[in-house]
Amino acid sequence: MQLFIPVLIGLVAGVLGGLLGIGGSLIIIPGMVIYLSHTAAGYQGIDQHLLQAAAMIVNVFVAAPSVIAHYRAGAIMRPIVVWLIPASIVGILSGVALSNSPAFARQNGAYLAMIFCGFLVYVIGYNLHRMRQLPRPVGDEPLRPERWKVALVGLVMGLLAGLLGIGGGAICVPMQQVLLKVSLRKAIANSAATIPFASMIGAVHKNLTLAGHGFEISQSLLLAAMLIPTAIVGSYFGGRLTHVLPRRILRATFVLFLSAVTVLTFSKAFRALKTPRDTRAIVQNVAAGGGRAGGGSGKPNDPPDGLAGVVGSRTIRRRGRRDFLG
Repeated sequence: MQLFIPVLIGLVAGVLGGLLGIGGSLIIIPGMVIYLSHTAAGYQGIDQHLLQAAAMIVNVFVAAPSVIAHYRAGAIMRPIVVWLIPASIVGILSGVALSNSPAFARQNGAYLAMIFCGFLVYVIGYNLHRMRQLPRPVGDEPLRPERWKVALVGLVMGLLAGLLGIGGGAICVPMQQVLLKVSLRKAIANSAATIPFASMIGAVHKNLTLAGHGFEISQSLLLAAMLIPTAIVGSYFGGRLTHVLPRRILRATFVLFLSAVTVLTFSKAFRALKTPRDTRAIVQNVAAGGGRAGGGSGKPNDPPDGLAGVVGSRTIRRRGRRDFLG
């Protein structure tokens, strides 16, 4: 069961990410937060940094397969993408730096999850608004959009992607429609083509700074490895479905799904902020002192592993920080 749930989360993230050009973190991060909150160890604010680091790796693999489907459909607009990519890279580096600031350190990492929920509310509202509008006529995209507008879209996309650990498509798609006058399907394709490049740079930056939050890169890589295989499969088919399924039905399903996820994620993050930072200090210095393996040492007060159990860890050490993979 511990392996099945991350695998399932990866599959759902892949399908919806490829379908809507949104990467995959909109599903991965809240999905893992909700799952961790139901483990005995629970979800803590500092966990958010590890989740974001792993999700940014997965975003690369979620978006990349869908690019193939979008390219074959002739939906990618090269004049936009060639400017969107570098701008988004600058933005995502800035966003990661902001997420690593003292304002979001340790338990305050839960604030990132709460900001993330605010972003989901925007996504829900935008999709409800689009459901009420008639589809734009095909073929009215500008051949050469103004470069400063494309750069602005990329910067905003990258900044939010780096701050929240998302792909950025949920902001990139509507901004293209409003500022660049691009149709929905082509906006999704442009976003999907941009995400692998920006997410790759952002993932490297975030993972290299994980030590500042008490984690190791190997922990992020192991968690990402559990999500990637099914995310790749789901992304490819999601990209193909983009050009087949009715948009209104897709939006309605997406809105209902995100609404439930938003409420659950916010409640878990808020609860994590109210949890004292040292509630699990009883598992201090396991490596030196006597060891829990797998589900605990057998002592009544020793909680079973949380995310450590998810990624197959044998121990959790607490030395002013958490190591999910001992």
